[in-house]
Amino acid sequence: MIPGMFDTILIANRGEIACRIVSTCRRLGIRAVAVYSDADAQSRHVRLADEAVRIGPPPAGESYLAIDRILDAARQTGAQAIHPGYGFLAENADFADACAQAGLVFIGPPAAAIRAMGSKAAAKILMRNAGVPLTPGYEGENQAAEFLERQADAIGYPVMIKANAGGGGKGMRRVDGGSEFQSALASCKREAAAAFGDDGVLLEKYVVAPRHVEAQVFGDSFGTIVSLFERDCSVQRRHQKVIEEAPAPGITAEEREALGKAARDAARAVSYVGAGTVEFLFDREKNFYFMEMNTRLQVEHPVTEMITGLDLVEWQLRVAAGEPLPLAREELTMHGHAIEARIYAEDPAHDFLPSIGKLVHLGAPDPSRHVRIDSGVEQGDAITPFYDPMIAKLIVWDETRELAVRRMSNALAEWRVVGVANNVEFLRRLVTSRSFREAELDTGLIEREKEWIWSREAATPDRVVVLAALGVVLGKREAGRAEGKANSPWARRDGWRLNGSYTRRLVFTRGERELSAEVEYRAKDYGISIGQAHYSVSGEAGQNGSIHAVIDGQRVHGTVIPYRGRLHIFSAGQSTVLTYVDPLEIAAQGHSSESSLLAPMPGRVIAQLAKAGDRVEKGNPLLVLEAMKMEYTIHAPDPGRVESFHFAVGDQVTEGAELLHFNRENAPPEES
Repeated sequence: MIPGMFDTILIANRGEIACRIVSTCRRLGIRAVAVYSDADAQSRHVRLADEAVRIGPPPAGESYLAIDRILDAARQTGAQAIHPGYGFLAENADFADACAQAGLVFIGPPAAAIRAMGSKAAAKILMRNAGVPLTPGYEGENQAAEFLERQADAIGYPVMIKANAGGGGKGMRRVDGGSEFQSALASCKREAAAAFGDDGVLLEKYVVAPRHVEAQVFGDSFGTIVSLFERDCSVQRRHQKVIEEAPAPGITAEEREALGKAARDAARAVSYVGAGTVEFLFDREKNFYFMEMNTRLQVEHPVTEMITGLDLVEWQLRVAAGEPLPLAREELTMHGHAIEARIYAEDPAHDFLPSIGKLVHLGAPDPSRHVRIDSGVEQGDAITPFYDPMIAKLIVWDETRELAVRRMSNALAEWRVVGVANNVEFLRRLVTSRSFREAELDTGLIEREKEWIWSREAATPDRVVVLAALGVVLGKREAGRAEGKANSPWARRDGWRLNGSYTRRLVFTRGERELSAEVEYRAKDYGISIGQAHYSVSGEAGQNGSIHAVIDGQRVHGTVIPYRGRLHIFSAGQSTVLTYVDPLEIAAQGHSSESSLLAPMPGRVIAQLAKAGDRVEKGNPLLVLEAMKMEYTIHAPDPGRVESFHFAVGDQVTEGAELLHFNRENAPPEES
C-alpha cells in the first residue's frame, strides 16, 4: 500500500474499463469494489473485484447512471473514492459534485472543468481566449435557423454542424452547400435533443480529409500540467474511432511540441486536474485546430501506456489522493510504436448491427510485452442488449510502426470468436490496406479502401475443407467415447468396419457454393478427396475445439467449433464458416411435422404479427423482437400453422427461448 493512498475505491462502471481499473488497484494493494446491474451479475468485472454491490435492473438509467445508488454502494462498502471509468457518469459534473458532498473523492477533474468543457460552444470561447488554434466557426447563443444559415454562408462551405452537448459521433452533419443547410440543421437538432436533451448547435469550417490527432494531458492539484505525447485516431467509421495509435505517424518533434503546448494551454485554461484528452483536427498542411476536450480517461489510453511504460490509472489514483504528478515534463520519454483495435460484437455484413448472445468460443493471442488485451468478457459470458457490445481492446507494441502493423495483423489472425458476429476480419483487412500500411491516415481512409476491405471471399482452400471433414469425423468419435461406448466396435462412430474400409460423403455449403469431401476410413488414417485432389490425413481432437492434424505428412493445427448447424474453422490466420449438411438431421426434419422457433438473441417481444390458429406461408412474419434498439423479425420457416405464442408483447426473452409453437405442413420440395 502506498502511504496516503486510498484503502478502498468503488468503480462506477462495468466491462473492460472496470477490469482495467481493478488490475491497477490489485497491483497497488487497494481494495476494489464493483457495482453491477442484474444483467451483469456474473460479469468478469464482478468476478475480479474484492467486493461487488447490486445497484439495479439492466437499464443504465436505473443502475450505472443512478447516482444515489452508486453513492449508497460506496458508503455501504467503506469506499473513500469513486473511479468513474469512461462513459456513463465519467463526464457528469453533477456526479462529481455529489461525490464531494458525500465526502467521497471523485477520481477525475473538478466539476467546474467538466462543465467548462462539456459545452462545445463555451469551450471554444475559452480556447480562443487561451490562444488555442480554432477552426473558423460560430458558437454563439443565437440559434435562429436563418441566422445560422447566414453564418454558414460567411464561413464558407463545406461546414460541420455539431451539437453543443454532443459526443460519440451523435448530432453531427456535414453540409456541402446552402441548399442542404436547413434540412441538415433540423436533423441535427432533433438528434441532439433526443441524445443530450439540448438541441443547441455550433458551426465549424469543415476540414477536408482531416487527421484526428489528440494529446494526452495530466494535471495535479499543485498547478502542474504535462502532456504525454499524442495519439492518431483518424481511422473512423461514422465519427467513431476504430483504430488508434501512438505516436501519430509523420509528426515532427517541432509539431509535437506545438501540439503539446496547445493541449497544456487548453487544460490550464480550466485549471485541470487528472487525466484528460485534448482533440485536434490536422489539415493537409499540418495546421491543427482544437475540436474538444474529453475530461476523462480515454478508451484508447493503452497506446500511450505502451509507448511510455506508465500506468495512467495509477497516475489518476495518485493525483486524486493529493500527490504531485509522478514525473515532470522533461522526464517523460516515449519508445516504439503502439496500435489499438477495438473488437466488437457487431456484424460488418449488415451495417455493423450489434450482435448479442453467448460467447460460445473465445480465443485470443497470448499476452506478452508486445501484445496486450483489455477485456471485460471471457468464454461463456454473454453480450447483452443493454450495453456497448465490446469484446476486447487489442493493443500491440513494437520498435517501429511497420513492425507494429505486422504484429497487429498477426494478432488479429489469432482471434477466434463464435456465438456472435464480430469485426475481427474487418479489422484485419483494414490494417493490411495500403493506406494504413503506408500511414496515409485521415478520416476518409475506410471509405477510400472499401474495395480492399470488402473484397469478395477467395475460394475455400482444400485445407479448410479437410479440417471441416476431420472435425465432423473426430466429433462423431468423441461423441461415442463420451457415451462410454469407446470399447465396443459395434457402437463406434468412426467408420470402423469388420472387413475393409468404409467411405462416406460429407457435404458443406459456404454461401451458395457447395463443397464436398469423400472420406475413406482406413486402418490408421483417413483418405480425404476433394474434387480431383487426394490427401492422406490423420489427426486428434484437443481441448476447446483444437485439432492437430497431419495432411500428406505436413502438420496442420486448427480449431473447429460446431455451433447451430455451422462449423467455424480457424486455421493459418483465416476464419471460415461452413454449413454442414447432415443427412441424419435432414431425415429427422423430414419425419417431423412439428417445430418450435427459438429466439436468436436476448430481447423483448414488441409485436405479434399472427394469431394462434393462423395458417401461414413460408417467410410470413410471425413476431418482432427488439434488441440493442434494433428490430428483428421472426419468419415462418415453412408453410404451416401457428399453434400458440409462448410470450406476450412486452415480455423479455433469453437467447434460445422457445417463442412459439409452430406446426409445419409437408411442403413440396422447391424446384431447382
